[in-house]
Amino acid sequence: MADNSRYRKGWWAEWLACALLFIKNYRIIARRLRTPMGEVDILAAKADTLVLVEVKYRSTIAAALQSVSSHQQQRLMRAANYVAARYPRYTVRRWDIIAIAPHAWPQHVINVWAEG
Repeated sequence: MADNSRYRKGWWAEWLACALLFIKNYRIIARRLRTPMGEVDILAAKADTLVLVEVKYRSTIAAALQSVSSHQQQRLMRAANYVAARYPRYTVRRWDIIAIAPHAWPQHVINVWAEG
């Protein structure tokens, strides 16, 4: 039962993150995009920028922001290389986090990691 609840919360958090991005004029390209390097929660675009978004749902916004491990960061960077090769029209790529917690407005952290 806990796994089902965790799945529902994750699905809801990703839906809410997509809605937030849509309101901010991002185009959602994919959700839960599976690559050989790992899954990208949300792949979005705005102008010439391809944005890989990691969505984190925790009890507080601070906990959500702190929950991205260095392992997850490396996985997302490897996945970005794979994804960027398939979307050559975007000249810039960026990694964002959307932190979500109960009874709090989602926090969108833009350009959270530098390449390299």
